[in-house]
Amino acid sequence: MKILSAFGVLIVIILMALYEWPKMDKNQVKEKWAFALLALTGWVLSVLLIYFPDMPGPTQLIEFIYKPLGKFLEH
Repeated sequence: MKILSAFGVLIVIILMALYEWPKMDKNQVKEKWAFALLALTGWVLSVLLIYFPDMPGPTQLIEFIYKPLGKFLEH
């Protein structure tokens, strides 16, 4: 069932690209690269969340980094 969810997300990304790509000019190479990179990053993150729903988010990473600093500054 998870593979169908990942495939569904891929279909949505492809539909987004098919809608947006023709609207970009031929000279907008950097914009096309940025769109492709952001779409790929979003797809990878969504597939990771489909397969590993309990994966820690960015808030937990920031807390892990700054919690020792906060304890150090309390004393």
